[in-house]
Amino acid sequence: MKIKFKQLASVALLTSLLGACVSNTANEVTVAPLRATGDMGVIIERATGQVQIVNHTSKTVLSEIDGLGDLSHASIVYSRDQRYAYVFGRDGGLTKIDMLKDKIAKRIIQSGNSIGGAISQDGKLVAVSNYTPGGVKVFNSTTLQLVATIDSSILTTKPKNKDGSPVRSKVVGLVDAPNNKFVFSLFDSHEIWIADFSGLEAGEEMKLTKFTDIGLFPYDALMSPDGRFYIAGLFGEDGMALLDLWHIEKGVKRILPNYGKGQQKLPVYKMPHLEGWAMAGDYAFMPAVGQHKVLVVNTKTWQKVAEIPAHSQPIFVMAQPDNRQIWVNFAYPDNNTIQIFNTETFELVNTLTPGPAVLHMEFTPRGEHVWISVRDSNEVHVYDTQTQTLLKTLKSKSPSGIFFTNRAHQIGL
Repeated sequence: MKIKFKQLASVALLTSLLGACVSNTANEVTVAPLRATGDMGVIIERATGQVQIVNHTSKTVLSEIDGLGDLSHASIVYSRDQRYAYVFGRDGGLTKIDMLKDKIAKRIIQSGNSIGGAISQDGKLVAVSNYTPGGVKVFNSTTLQLVATIDSSILTTKPKNKDGSPVRSKVVGLVDAPNNKFVFSLFDSHEIWIADFSGLEAGEEMKLTKFTDIGLFPYDALMSPDGRFYIAGLFGEDGMALLDLWHIEKGVKRILPNYGKGQQKLPVYKMPHLEGWAMAGDYAFMPAVGQHKVLVVNTKTWQKVAEIPAHSQPIFVMAQPDNRQIWVNFAYPDNNTIQIFNTETFELVNTLTPGPAVLHMEFTPRGEHVWISVRDSNEVHVYDTQTQTLLKTLKSKSPSGIFFTNRAHQIGL
């Protein structure tokens, strides 16, 4: 095909004009740089109702977002694409944060007092556990529209509330489980429930499975990393409660019968956070309630095999991603210290003193660094996990929980 000169001139003129438009547009409009979410995270600033969005590769704070209400016991889960963070506030607030736009996408108040939440395996449902008025609420993760309300009324309780309504149990230890299920514990009625949403898209109703008489006052719980075992700590008696989700027909089993709050004489300054239990190899490393020790439990038999003497009362016992070491922080008044132990020998590797009120630790996905919140110094410290040396200090207002986006692809977090 032959192109005439005039046609070529017209094409050249059009190309020149288009180039000028692009050039002018580039000069007039500032295009935001692309941002990936795989190495990002959120730090809770509990005293101010704010959060910081951070990048753990560059060890920098990217933005700060306010207006999140009471964050005194806040936790976070992520959408499966890691773009949105769902923040569960103590004031009953559920806040959806857009990590790319550095702003709140949507916020609702869904109860009077909530204690945590979870996101379903398919990422379509967000569940919130409530202290007041109790129960669980489940929302569409895109719109935050209510999908289901799970009532935790204690039918045997008398008298009823002043308004004649049933007394409801506080819900704790809410985690996601495989096949779009949520598992949680009822503190006041001593139960564990499974809420099954696997048939929701096929038009089926939610299915509830209830286990009663599981032990007195379950105060928190965890899911094993493979999604098989749900373990609840008991505050009202010795031992713990274990549910094997592969064999729910066997019911709840009591484990560690000679351990627990029931025989504890020491004051308990702060309850351990059981989602901070470390699973490494064939062992689980568990914080002992009120005691100055870490329990080592064989996960094949669920029998205690050792006790590791510790600095004080452990709160979080967290394993590096390679499971080589566990990092332990402690309750008030000894909460300025971190201890590191070898998971093969159980020997003490190092003791660090980052500062007053060390509240939370979070490892980078492959474990080369750990971020540690030091609340009363208004700082977050970044340590090299191999050398245990301080790499960087970031300013943060009363930081507590630190949550990196790789949690989006982990069960039970």
